[in-house]
Amino acid sequence: MKIFLDTGDVEAVRTAYDTGLIDGVTTNPSHIARTKRRFGDVVEEICSIVPGPVSAEAVAETADGLVEEAVRIASLAPNIVVKIPMTVEGLKATAVLENAKNVKTNVTMIFSSTQSLLAMKAGASFVSIVLSRLDAVANESHILVEDTVTIKKNYGFDSEIIAGSMKTQNHILACLRAGVDIVTLNPDLFFQMFKHPLTAEGLAQFSEDYKSVPK
Repeated sequence: MKIFLDTGDVEAVRTAYDTGLIDGVTTNPSHIARTKRRFGDVVEEICSIVPGPVSAEAVAETADGLVEEAVRIASLAPNIVVKIPMTVEGLKATAVLENAKNVKTNVTMIFSSTQSLLAMKAGASFVSIVLSRLDAVANESHILVEDTVTIKKNYGFDSEIIAGSMKTQNHILACLRAGVDIVTLNPDLFFQMFKHPLTAEGLAQFSEDYKSVPK
């Protein structure tokens, strides 16, 4: 499973990428707004750090507007993937971008298995399920993840499935069991994965015991 960092914080990207375990980055307008920097500057800097896919979001409301905006965003760096909304206009734009403009797309804000089907059928390079928002309204996000993986396998779609907006390690475990292609993690959750109290306890004991080893 690939791990994408979900942030607009360039220094967080640099720190996480230094671990050698980050395969890509996803951003969104909220992440970029928090940086108080120009959109293009943030995206270009992230792309210079991470050679893998970097998703940046288009926000136009019509297919033509999305295509125009996506082409402009994609010109910032060769590893950019453009996030497109899960709407009728968004999927019209997705087909044009993937087939005629050589722009990879990431269809986002997917909350149902039928939406997943449509996004994959439109030819999106990536389809993004937003887990935490589903869980917040008492829908079991892991079922949608499992269904989307099944749809991909049943019909041979090429889209990579992204499970995004992770809040807990249990989310990650559910995605691992389902066979999701990619998870997106905020920096805090990514570094939380390294930690366990038994690891800390064991290492502390080894360190203490080593003090008594003859030198």
